[in-house]
Amino acid sequence: MATSTLPATPPASRKPKLIILVIALVVLLALAGGAAYYFLAHRAPAAPAAVLPAEPFFVALEPMTVNLQPGGRSRFLHAAVTLKVPDAKAQALVTQYLPEVRSRLLAVLSNRASDALITPEEKTKLAAEIMETLNQPFVANLPSLKISSVMFTTFMLQ
Repeated sequence: MATSTLPATPPASRKPKLIILVIALVVLLALAGGAAYYFLAHRAPAAPAAVLPAEPFFVALEPMTVNLQPGGRSRFLHAAVTLKVPDAKAQALVTQYLPEVRSRLLAVLSNRASDALITPEEKTKLAAEIMETLNQPFVANLPSLKISSVMFTTFMLQ
């Protein structure tokens, strides 16, 4: 019988297949990461988040009654005013300087003729003048109150 004397071939090595598999896996992971970065970084911007307005601070002043400029007969105005201020610090300043606030408010209100307070436009002008007067600093080193709105909660002309 003939025996074959072929050299024994070593069994196929698993090492090259494993290296190819690892390289392919790394390439796939890199491609997936690159694709995820591209789609996340270049997507359309989301709608801006709704910005909630800052909490308002109001200072309600006691109602006051003032005599108006004579226009033929004696008239008076009974008004309650509420001020909208930007923060608690301004709210505290209004409270601290309340006599000054009321004095300025009385000066503005009493300097009106009764006929000039009938229309809504005149009331709006009056509110703007009150805001301008009260936004003036009370003392030299004190900042402005930055009142953003003057609202009449009672307005009775008689």
